[in-house]
Order: sequence, then structure tokens, then C-alpha cells
Amino acid sequence: MRFKLIIDKNKAEEVVVTAHGRTALVEELEALVMHHGGADPIPVYTEDAMKMLPVSQIECITVMEGKTWAVASDGKRYRLKQRLYEIEAVLPASFIRINKSALANETKLDRFAVTYSGGVDAVFQSGYTEYVSRRCFAQIKRRLSGK
Repeated sequence: MRFKLIIDKNKAEEVVVTAHGRTALVEELEALVMHHGGADPIPVYTEDAMKMLPVSQIECITVMEGKTWAVASDGKRYRLKQRLYEIEAVLPASFIRINKSALANETKLDRFAVTYSGGVDAVFQSGYTEYVSRRCFAQIKRRLSGK
């Protein structure tokens, strides 16, 4: 049996198993991968409590007034104690930078909306919007077009 691991932040995560048949080990690997979901939950804080928020429920991570916040799928904001670059290092490849102080979960993006001033906003499934810089929008377009 051989094991091969390729780390590439620019590609979607996938697990491929080549086996001679369905064994107990293959069943266990399948259960582990399907249960895990891609990333471990991260600690987030409210005014009076701390909880573990699954990364799959985070739509956007942004910095406001010098503090890092996670916007969840239900629209609630949670405080993070890490800096943006520290969080970016542990997030799965589905998170993309949309401006100097925000990361977006690509799977939670609903659409990009053009503003009256000619800028672009990322609109998430919960209705939360965040400004997309021109430089980041160009990179996002290349990534989505596969080039």
C-alpha cells in the first residue's frame, strides 16, 4: 500500500482512494472523510461565551475597527482572537481573499453585485455584503474561469 499527499491551496480538496475492493479500511476512510468536512472548527467568542464554530458555517472573515470577526451562515458575527493572516493559514482552499481585510468562503457566495460607483460587492447567502477590491476581483475571475 502506498500513501500520497499533495498540498495545493489553489485546488479544491478531494480524497481519492484506489483499492482492490471495499474493505473495512476503505469503509473507515470513507466515514472519516465524509464526517470531517474539510476543516476543524475554530474557537469564536460572543460577549459572554466561547464556542467552536465549524469552518463550513463561516461565510466571511473580516477585520473591523482592528478586530477580527467571523460572519456565520445565520448572519451572526463572532469575534476571533487570531489575526487575519493566522486564520488564513489554517483555512481550506475554499476561502479566497476579497480585499485587504476580508476572506470569503467561496461556497457561501451568492453573487457579485455592481455598485453605483462602479465597485463590486460580494453578496453572501445570508445577505451580508462585503466590498471586493479590483485587484482581488481580477484574481477571483481568473480562479473561477480556471485560468
